[in-house]
Amino acid sequence: MADAKVIPFDDDRSRGAAVQRPARRRGAGSRRKESSLVREVREVQPLPGRASAQDDVPVTREEQPPPEAPQDQGGIERRIAGGLSFLRRRLTGDYDVDDFGYDEELTDQVLMSLLRPVYEKYFRVEVKGIENIPAEGGALIVANHSGTLPLDGLMMQVAVHDNHPAGRHLRLLAADLVFMLPVVNELARKLGHTLACAEDAERLLGQGELVGVMPEGFKGIGKPFSERYKLQRFGRGGFVSTALRRGAPIIPCSIVGAEEIYPMIGNAKTLARLLGFPYFPLTPTFPWLGPLGAIPLPTKWTIQFGEPIHTDGYPPEAAEDPMLMFNLTDQVREQIQHTLYKLLVQRRSVFF
Repeated sequence: MADAKVIPFDDDRSRGAAVQRPARRRGAGSRRKESSLVREVREVQPLPGRASAQDDVPVTREEQPPPEAPQDQGGIERRIAGGLSFLRRRLTGDYDVDDFGYDEELTDQVLMSLLRPVYEKYFRVEVKGIENIPAEGGALIVANHSGTLPLDGLMMQVAVHDNHPAGRHLRLLAADLVFMLPVVNELARKLGHTLACAEDAERLLGQGELVGVMPEGFKGIGKPFSERYKLQRFGRGGFVSTALRRGAPIIPCSIVGAEEIYPMIGNAKTLARLLGFPYFPLTPTFPWLGPLGAIPLPTKWTIQFGEPIHTDGYPPEAAEDPMLMFNLTDQVREQIQHTLYKLLVQRRSVFF
């Protein structure tokens, strides 16, 4: 070993020569000594692009980083506890319902959760102008009505609650027929709906609630498909009178997409009279396909809330001025109709 010549490790080829040539000339014992010498040189001068010999040593079990902690189970446990607490309150009757039958807890935790997948995944509702809805205080939202079945009111209710920064609830004014149907009556009350009358609307506005009204009524949702997105008559302007009495702003709302969910191509009036309905729709799928024909088409919806029309600047006696009510009603109607046309022009497709 005294006459052994060590070749510097300047590159890979020198390294290969220094390690392999002595192994061909000498025995196993010499090869072990040479390996020891190579290890000593490696500790002094690491190869370019290589870690030091110390880094080549495997990391012991103690030096390895600790395994990732299991996922926190606290969130799941809290949800389970909250669900059990909710069930206990429902069974014991320990929950609040207002004078109209509105159950805010049930609406937030159950009913909204059932409507939300339809809103987000099926109709893929896009909301515009949510900033026009005040953060607090009473306001009257006036929207067009369409779709054969009143799903547009429910989607508007989810749109306000899920998109408004304050998470406000919309209290809809519904027709008498809604509260004459079993099951539907109870669900409508729980969701905060009430009769479409001036007394209930004025009372809700006085309590600082958001109130939604669709003045077209059955004329809007029961019109033929050929008249889609053409607003029907707004009645006698009762909603304007209510807003004037309370000084609440009127917010026009335009809904595009609901007209095509049930294209109404006919109306079985005789059957409607027998059933006590205002109309009995005939669509390309209903009643020909039976229950499957009652599934709405998955159209793409857009809901836009327009700029508010303020009424707090009018004197109290303005609510009894028929000319003023007519003018304000016409202003709201024209604003909704103009926005409908604008949204239809911007729409790429009925379904996308």
